[in-house]
Parts: sequence; C-alpha cells; structure tokens
Amino acid sequence: QVQLVESGGGSVQAGGSLRLSCAASGRIASISDMSWYRQTPGKQRELVATVTRGGSTNVRDSVKGRFVISRDNAKNTVYLQMNSLKPEDTAVYYCNAQIQRDFGTGYFPYWGQGTQVTVSS
Repeated sequence: QVQLVESGGGSVQAGGSLRLSCAASGRIASISDMSWYRQTPGKQRELVATVTRGGSTNVRDSVKGRFVISRDNAKNTVYLQMNSLKPEDTAVYYCNAQIQRDFGTGYFPYWGQGTQVTVSS
C-alpha cells in the first residue's frame, strides 16, 4: 500500500539544473530518514544524500556545493535540487524512505521506481 513516486528527471546540458521530487503515499504512521541514491551501468547503487526527519542533511563529497536535499514532512515528500550538473552525474536516481506503517511497529525501507537523469557535455 505504500508507494514512492518520483518525478523531475530528464535530460539537461552540463551546467544545468534539475529538481527531483519523491512523494510517499499510503498507510503511513511515520517516516524516518529519506535518501537519494543513484546507479550507473557497471556500478553499485551509491548513496547521494540523506535527510533526517528533523532536517539534518548529509551529501557525498562529489556533489557537495551542487546538490541540496530537503523534505516537506506535511507532504511526505523529499526533494533533490541538483545544480551545476556534470556528465558524471548521469544515472538513474532512486529515492528511499524508512517508513513505519503502524505506530508501535518497526521501520522498513521503501524504494521509488527510479528516474533517469542524463547530463550531456
């Protein structure tokens, strides 16, 4: 019943910007950490950025100063603002959320279906 729907991907030229969104819906009691991952052919999925429920953030070094992660708890949505995009940012981007479906139960990871980001030189 829980679904994470991503939007905002596309193709841009180097130096351009994109804003990814990921909205969680369904029976949800609480959401802990929300994150963005990315994957390119021949590589493992890598963590790009994480934001806690309280708004604390961490981003990997390769995107520091260019990417900003944020969330809107009222909308159960996480965002990734990507600026100064580089060809090496090309990947499928996946959102992830640690979700508690009922109060008193555990948190489990849920994944979006992925959205393609292509940056041309």
